[in-house]
Amino acid sequence: MSELIELFEHLFDSISQLFHLVKDRFTNNLSESFESMTPKQCIRLVIIVGAYMLLRPYIIKLGAKHQEKQLEKQFEQDKQAEISPNELRGQVDIPEDSDEEEQAETTGAEWGKKARKRQRNMIKKLLDAEEKRLQELQEDEEDKDIEQYLIG
Repeated sequence: MSELIELFEHLFDSISQLFHLVKDRFTNNLSESFESMTPKQCIRLVIIVGAYMLLRPYIIKLGAKHQEKQLEKQFEQDKQAEISPNELRGQVDIPEDSDEEEQAETTGAEWGKKARKRQRNMIKKLLDAEEKRLQELQEDEEDKDIEQYLIG
């Protein structure tokens, strides 16, 4: 048991020494850097820090605008991918195969590419089935009209 206590004391002493070593080296290196700095280096540092402080708000605004455009585009894609029964009864636009555009924009892995293709194919099948049903209904109505004139 006493060996375990000695090991913990040695561990904490080692950690304490490491902390003091890092702190001393950091303060020493920082003070040496500023003491050995020439006036040219001081001016350069002030210019860099000042330019950063002046340009930072504009860069943040530019990033926010870019992010907002991406979110709007993603929202439109999500909205376009959803289909409700009411839309099936009316006119629905089929999403085009936009793989070429997506490849130009994306640089990393293409997540969800197969899912988007499956979604497009499903929409096309549903629309074809709906068009076929409407065409059959229209043909039946035409047949009834013709039958009415033949019988009457």
